Amino acid sequence: MKRCFGLNSLLGKALAEFAGTALLVAVVVGSGIMATNLSNDLGVALLINALSTILALGLLIYALAPISGAHFNPAVSIVEFALGKMKAAQALTYVVAQVAGAVPGTILANVMFDQSAIQISAHSRFTTGTFIGEVLATAGLVALIGILVSRNRQALIPVAVAAWIGSAYFFTSSTAFANPAVTVGRIFTATFAGIAPTSVLPFVAAQLIGALIGMLIAKGIKNVG
Repeated sequence: MKRCFGLNSLLGKALAEFAGTALLVAVVVGSGIMATNLSNDLGVALLINALSTILALGLLIYALAPISGAHFNPAVSIVEFALGKMKAAQALTYVVAQVAGAVPGTILANVMFDQSAIQISAHSRFTTGTFIGEVLATAGLVALIGILVSRNRQALIPVAVAAWIGSAYFFTSSTAFANPAVTVGRIFTATFAGIAPTSVLPFVAAQLIGALIGMLIAKGIKNVG
């Protein structure tokens, strides 16, 4: 029984990915709602949203990395599988856990602010520019992780990933979703952080393309180094 439910088991890892993704999405959506409650200035609202996400993301990675690796992101898990670092069953389990965690994370944020538990966003985000932004945000994220791992600098990942996402909130046109699970979860809130269902598939496609580019960049730098 201990082995089946231990933190080193696949179930324990999946639970960590589920919980971490749920909390991350709750932070993204919840801080977005709080931001618009506090300010009518979209720049200020985005800054509040970004700062909250940066802090929570770094802490969640730091806390849960020893259990599951703290992916919280199907793009990262798919790249790990493509590189042969994860078996197909584990990668699939991670992706399912991440997407499954994103939806209740959104619901939690909605009800925490006395809103309807389940909403459907009408916020259309897809343009050519935001597609490019998602490719760039995800490529940078995956490349950064790959480079740090290849140089045995895993201890820097919580700070580095949080810093990249925080920066990409402002320099990408898409505000750096960079995560298919988070993207799906954000369908279910008609608030500042929401995304319309029609924008989800293009965003996810951009994220997967970005993940492939980031993987190739990391491998190229590793080979040069």
